[in-house]
Amino acid sequence: MNFSQQIPKILIFGLLLSGIGVVVNNMMSGSSNAAIVDVKMPTKLSAKAVNGKRTFSKNCESCHGENGSGSEQGPPLIHDIYNPGHHGDESFYRAAVSGVTSHHWNYGNMPAQPQVSQYDMENIINFIREVQSQNGIRYKAHGM
Repeated sequence: MNFSQQIPKILIFGLLLSGIGVVVNNMMSGSSNAAIVDVKMPTKLSAKAVNGKRTFSKNCESCHGENGSGSEQGPPLIHDIYNPGHHGDESFYRAAVSGVTSHHWNYGNMPAQPQVSQYDMENIINFIREVQSQNGIRYKAHGM
């Protein structure tokens, strides 16, 4: 067999190695849950926020990322879009009860979270607002 007959085999082998390299790189970098924003945590959280963090980790973190930093599955909640003047506390309650149609981000619709009670949401919101405050996110009147 001459070299020109082996070129297709060499190309296939090269593509296979490249594909394996991409898979290994993604596994090593943990890109599936990479944070969208860097989040600075407060040194101390209120009791409600501590409970909210626990509930958030159990019910929200898989999409919204650790401490609301976002992921490839859901947007960061520690982001100015979610400041209290644009997304008040009620919008978080409605999201848990009814879900949300995608509107700011291209993650798709958020399904309702019926396992999260109103009490749980109160704690989650305290957690989100305290972390937002630590990251300089404050009330800004919505201009629309």
